[in-house]
Amino acid sequence: MLKEFKEFALKGNVLDLAIGVVIAGAFGKIVSSLVADIIMPLIMLLFPTRPDFTSLVWNGITYGKFIQVSIDFLIVAFAIFMFVKAINTAKAKVSKAEEEVEEEVDSKEELLREIRDLLKK
Repeated sequence: MLKEFKEFALKGNVLDLAIGVVIAGAFGKIVSSLVADIIMPLIMLLFPTRPDFTSLVWNGITYGKFIQVSIDFLIVAFAIFMFVKAINTAKAKVSKAEEEVEEEVDSKEELLREIRDLLKK
């Protein structure tokens, strides 16, 4: 049983998963800081105070906490979306630049082939 556990724990997938969890935790801190330190101050410029729905209660049901957590989730999700969109845009630009370089090489090779074919004739 110990041998099987060792094989399981030291598989590449488990190690990759562990690394992913650690990185996700660190990324979560970055996103939380982004929301708390950058986005919320910007929102507070629009409103005189930070919108707080946690005190909303109806017949003992604290639905305000749910509203507050939902709004926080939407802000975090939007921040992550914008971050991922920026990364994808940057990757697309790099990929496009690489394709242009490859196209230049291909056109040069084709020109050399044409010259070779003409010399053969």
